[in-house]
Amino acid sequence: MKTILITGGGGYLGCGLTRHLLEQGYAVRVVDRFFFGREILERLPDSERLELVRQDTREIREKDVGEVDAVVDMAGISNDPSCDLDPAITADVNLGGCVRTARLAQEIGVPKYLYASSCSVYGSGGDALVDEGSRLEPVSLYARTKIEAEEFLLAQNDEDFCVTVMRNATAYGLSPRMRFDLAINLMTLHAVRNRRIFVLGGGRQWRPIVHLRDIARAFQIAIEAPEFMVGGEIFNVGSNEQNYQARQIAQMVREVLPHTEISLVPDDPDKRSYRVDFTKIATTLGFQPEVTPVAAIEEIAEALERGDVDDTVSTRTVDYYRHLLDAQRLLEEVSIDGRVF
Repeated sequence: MKTILITGGGGYLGCGLTRHLLEQGYAVRVVDRFFFGREILERLPDSERLELVRQDTREIREKDVGEVDAVVDMAGISNDPSCDLDPAITADVNLGGCVRTARLAQEIGVPKYLYASSCSVYGSGGDALVDEGSRLEPVSLYARTKIEAEEFLLAQNDEDFCVTVMRNATAYGLSPRMRFDLAINLMTLHAVRNRRIFVLGGGRQWRPIVHLRDIARAFQIAIEAPEFMVGGEIFNVGSNEQNYQARQIAQMVREVLPHTEISLVPDDPDKRSYRVDFTKIATTLGFQPEVTPVAAIEEIAEALERGDVDDTVSTRTVDYYRHLLDAQRLLEEVSIDGRVF
């Protein structure tokens, strides 16, 4: 039985991948700060094959990385607004944590290292179809840290250390650690709760999207693929059929929830717009997504209506980070010698 280490395994994508790999018979070790709690992972089926290690990747230790068959690096501060809260911390976590983890893994002989990057590295690609060899046009600190981490990691790839970069499309779908700050998830939430969706930028901006269960499948395929197929390679994770403009995504939500009113707002502070070519992962690894946006919208809407998920501060990443920072400042102000009481 193979053991896979997932850094950031307590996050939105990480929880989904952890659940998937456990279902596929793997043993999983999760290294995470567990900002969002560890109970969501402890409740997963097959948790007897799950090891949870509370650790910051900037301080990750050899014993945290040892005796695994592959590392999947999903740790980091995610999304543009969260990264902008403190640029220095963002760079330290997203790049420094990755460098430390990879160096340790390489030194102790872990054979495979998969890095969860993002299609946001394409930034302002516009209407043109971009692929893994296209010019990168990052418009955010988040994307720039992803590019720097990619460059460092790919330089380490050799016959003993197989590095693969997975540039994920914008994720959607239910996760044990739910996020309602992602396009489909957020639009579905507003349609259910408010019967109205606001689409910024006139809805013209392009986004490739992919269900988190399909992301998990793509990572499993890359883990199991021979090194000569994935070593030193970059793969966009998604499908050509799931490139949409924001207004098209809103219309899909309205098809599922026909009471929804769509309001187009002309401006958008987020200047990203990119259409992505996913031919490489389809032809090289045989990957095709199985979950459609409509199916996910139905699933999220039903979960909201049943009360299985709720829109709390922890489901909005930037709000939750602000909440933690405010709590830290308050504790520092009221504590004496490290004690509140």
